[in-house]
Amino acid sequence: MEQTLSIIKPDAVKKGVIGKIIDRFESNGLRIAAMKKVQLSETQAGDFYGVHRERPFFKDLVEFMTSGPVVIMVLEGEGAVLKNRDLMGATNPKEAAAGTIRADFAESIDANAVHGSDSLENAGIEIKFFFDKSEVL
Repeated sequence: MEQTLSIIKPDAVKKGVIGKIIDRFESNGLRIAAMKKVQLSETQAGDFYGVHRERPFFKDLVEFMTSGPVVIMVLEGEGAVLKNRDLMGATNPKEAAAGTIRADFAESIDANAVHGSDSLENAGIEIKFFFDKSEVL
């Protein structure tokens, strides 16, 4: 069983679609192994998205991710990383396939509703960033 990290971003939390997004995961064979709702600090958001630190959008990304609470989850299932990426849809919701989370709930390429790990290796790193081993059940 693979595990992957998913974050429901501030725009989707504010819209009140947490349950609808979680239903997409569960209805498609992904089990929630851990979940918490948190308000990220600038330091947390900056460290988590540190790979983008030199990119022009980094400051705006950190500002957006700290603009409201987020729901962070560990999803588990066969092929969890790829399945989550397929369910999310393209980063730009205008390019996301119909029926994907971003097509249905995202506002823009910046406020795009969800984050998901892009590889099994990064999933392990991202899960450890937010969760202690004892929290993932």
